[in-house]
Amino acid sequence: MSVNNVVKSVQDIMRQDAGVDGDAQRISQLVWMIFLKVFDAKEQEWELDGDDYTSVVPEKLRWSEWAEDDEGMTGDELLDFINNELFKELKEMELEVDSDPKSFLVKAVFEDSYNYMKSGALIRQVINKLNEIDFTASEDRHLFNDIYENILKDLQSAGNSGEFYTPRPVTQFIIEMLNPQLGDKVADFACGTGGFLTCSIEHLKKQEKNVEDIKTLGETIIGVEKKPLPHLLATTNLILHDIDVPKIKHDNSLMKNVRDLNPSDLVDIIAMNPPFGGIEEDAVLTNFPKQFQTKETADLFMTLMMYRLSEKGKAGVVLPDGFLFGEGVKTKIKEKLLEEFNLHTIVRMPNGVFAPYTGINTNLLFFEKGKSTEEVWFFEHPLPEGYKNYTKTKPIRIEEFELEKEWWNNRVESEYAWKVSTEEIKKRNYNLDFKNPNKEVEDLGDPKALLEKYQKATEAVNKLQDSLIEELKKILEVK
Repeated sequence: MSVNNVVKSVQDIMRQDAGVDGDAQRISQLVWMIFLKVFDAKEQEWELDGDDYTSVVPEKLRWSEWAEDDEGMTGDELLDFINNELFKELKEMELEVDSDPKSFLVKAVFEDSYNYMKSGALIRQVINKLNEIDFTASEDRHLFNDIYENILKDLQSAGNSGEFYTPRPVTQFIIEMLNPQLGDKVADFACGTGGFLTCSIEHLKKQEKNVEDIKTLGETIIGVEKKPLPHLLATTNLILHDIDVPKIKHDNSLMKNVRDLNPSDLVDIIAMNPPFGGIEEDAVLTNFPKQFQTKETADLFMTLMMYRLSEKGKAGVVLPDGFLFGEGVKTKIKEKLLEEFNLHTIVRMPNGVFAPYTGINTNLLFFEKGKSTEEVWFFEHPLPEGYKNYTKTKPIRIEEFELEKEWWNNRVESEYAWKVSTEEIKKRNYNLDFKNPNKEVEDLGDPKALLEKYQKATEAVNKLQDSLIEELKKILEVK
């Protein structure tokens, strides 16, 4: 059975349980169970790798001890065990400063998790389904992305407004163009389920030469996510990518005052898709200088990125069209961006890239610290032939970015690419919404003829309207 089918079956079983109310609780229930199963698989690996490893999860609470046997605990016995032993003990783990960092991770996960299910028999059915996935097998581990895709679709229907999970081809392209190197601190300050971070790990693993490199990787991948469920998903995702103790904070990055940043807070690579259209509380605004204070989440994250880049820092960010042409605080942000950074590339994406989450048009902005912007290159990503826009069933594919990749290091103007000087941008009050000048504009015909056609159509509508009014009058008179 495929991973997708397992997840679907699990959710169908959960729908029968009186305690699980709606998608959000179903997902939350599924995620803590997957985490515990994944963590147990990893602990088994760590035990094999070294005799000195001691499990941070008490023996009787490990997935392999109480869940792995399909004929194991069920009914009230299982329900009592989960509620009064598993959750109670993992939430209340007593830890010392020098305890294994993995134990802090497990405790943090369970502090934010709950068992919503009320039927021990249905819980056993769910467990048995999850046991069909073998997270110690590389192919099943690789298919974990399928589980994410299912969960993300459900998260969207559960109503997470303003959050659009980034398609893998987009994250992969951004990371490839930023080209992080081993030792670089790579961060996503609103990391969701960790897509940019896992893409970075895969990119950096190709550079590994020894065990020390692997340790470095674990120290230099940094995420922050304020919502508990995506935070847990991101943590699980990184564990499956061999980061034993993921450095993913459960926090709001915007709560840190940018005036108080230390050199240790700066990072070399930032890859992000900040939430669009979110509204932040007043307390957050005071963490930013007056000219950058706004309640628009994406704008605050854009400002945060500029403050958190190191002297050699590079960033790639997904932003909506509204940022390009927006005024007020957006103008101030763009002014700082062009004066203190080299905004060298804007890739303009077509409609539907984020289907089914949103139809908002988006752009990929790439900038570097170290010098001001002299010119901005634009690249209009074309839709594949025959497409009017991307959809859920016809999503964007990584192969489509070959056009950009071939052009990236050998920049010439073409039907897709053009450049604009900073002077021109300043003249337009930092409006970055430049359309492709090399694209053939569709010929809409002679304006006079079009006006005549419009007037005739209007007359026809008016006549029809008059006719309908007369008919209604007659009907009312008869009554």
